[in-house]
Amino acid sequence: MAHIRHRKFNTKDTYPEQNLDNDLAQAVVTKGGTMIFLRGQCPQDLDTAVNIASSDPAEQTHLVMRNIRQLVEECGGRMEHITKLVVYLTDVRHRETVYRTMGEYIKGVFPVCTGLTVVALARPEWLVEIDATAVIPD
Repeated sequence: MAHIRHRKFNTKDTYPEQNLDNDLAQAVVTKGGTMIFLRGQCPQDLDTAVNIASSDPAEQTHLVMRNIRQLVEECGGRMEHITKLVVYLTDVRHRETVYRTMGEYIKGVFPVCTGLTVVALARPEWLVEIDATAVIPD
C-alpha cells in the first residue's frame, strides 16, 4: 500500500498568477495510516483557494488552524494527534497574536513547535502559514 495523497492539486490552478506546474497534495498519510504530514496551511479556503478577506493576524490564524483541523480529521486523526507545528510569520510583531490564537486549538495537546519569521509567503497578503505533523497512536 502506497502513501495516500489527500486533496491533490496542481499549482497552476491554485497560483494562476505564477508560472508554476507542480503536482502537490494538502496532506500525505503514511502507509498504515499512522502519520499525517500537512503542507503549510495558509489563510485561504481549502475548497476554493480563495484568500481570507482580512489582514488581521488573528483572523488569518483562525482560518489556518481550522484548515489544519479539517485536514487532520479528513485523514482519520484528531487535533490531539498533532505532534509538531512549524509557524511562519511575515512580521515578528504578530507572534503573540498568532500564538495566542493557535493556542486555542492545541490546548492540552503539547506539540513541539518551531517559529520562524520570513521575508514573505507565497502571496503578499498572507501573514501566517503553519504546517503540521500528526501521529495517530496504535
